[in-house]
Amino acid sequence: MPLRKLHAVFARGGTSKALLFHRWHLPPRREDWAPIFLAALGSPDEHGRQLDGMGGGTSSLSKVCVIGPPTRADADVDYTFAQVGVDRASVDYGGNCGNMSAAIGPFAVDEKLVAAPRDGEVTVRIHNTNTAKLIHARFAVHDGQAAVDGPLRIDGVAGSGAPVRLEFRDLAGARTGALLPTGAALQTLALPGGGAVRASLVDAGNPCVFVDAEALGLDGTETPERIEADAALMQTLEGLRRQASLLMGIAADDAAAAASRAVPFIGLVARVRPWTSRAGAALGREHADLALRMLSSGNAHRAVPVTSALCVAVACRSAGTLPALLCASAAGPLRIGHPSGVVVVDAEPEAGGGGVRHASVYRTTRRLFQGEVLYRAPAGEAG
Repeated sequence: MPLRKLHAVFARGGTSKALLFHRWHLPPRREDWAPIFLAALGSPDEHGRQLDGMGGGTSSLSKVCVIGPPTRADADVDYTFAQVGVDRASVDYGGNCGNMSAAIGPFAVDEKLVAAPRDGEVTVRIHNTNTAKLIHARFAVHDGQAAVDGPLRIDGVAGSGAPVRLEFRDLAGARTGALLPTGAALQTLALPGGGAVRASLVDAGNPCVFVDAEALGLDGTETPERIEADAALMQTLEGLRRQASLLMGIAADDAAAAASRAVPFIGLVARVRPWTSRAGAALGREHADLALRMLSSGNAHRAVPVTSALCVAVACRSAGTLPALLCASAAGPLRIGHPSGVVVVDAEPEAGGGGVRHASVYRTTRRLFQGEVLYRAPAGEAG
């Protein structure tokens, strides 16, 4: 049976990579996209490597972005994000990917979807359809193309690149409609076998549940490999994530919470202790304000998803939440320590609380491939 082919761009955005498709190159019905995405990325793969596709074997490397004309007047393009399962046939549209958001504006300029100066700076207004929120991406343009080379280095990515400033607008309640979906800044979640752990359920950028690392016998310096190798810990964290999903109103029952692994993300938060980055750098309290280890789709992240960084930054500026209690900085930009180093995020809450004006972060992006992705025809379809 001959392979199918589809025009695509393969790009890195921040510390993630994804296939990018034009909306008009895909079937009209979104229900027909999943088999294409799964086949193109090589999922499901019981070996967890996606060697028969474009995926990279972890959640941060198993992503798809779809870009098309805007469906609201205050946006330049629509952007739909799909989190593709690695070891299971799942395609989840429940949340956004902040890292890949960095690639959407440059894609729109390079593909001539928006007008831009031949040289200078441009702001692309992106409507993320997953969350119905706006993202303003600001970056340089050279010779009519989005700039690639530049001085910005981000931990977790080798080399440097041109900065892309992402400003996430009105990001509170992206999925649930409220910054604190349960109405409580701090609450407890039940542990298997008895006991409880402090947690904060926060919805900003993407829904997240932040739990006390120390209460689980951790200190916030753990590597992703150490976390994933502890089967009992992973089971406990998945149970806490499912509880949060129910409490936040994301899932109606435990089966639905288990089936949708993309959101809420779960994060281990702790006071900063000395740790060594994946690149071997010695870091400590003078470099970060909060330690964070994030998990999503059954994987511990090697860095930190941008939407999780935004969410924890908002939580740190929301009185009474667990991140705020553990954070060493009360105002200004927040330095978040993660396995690959540090990311700096700025969040501006609304006067009186209850919302967030915007949160911003700088990322880099680069187009890695352009052409046609080849994939096997979905089962049941003729070649």
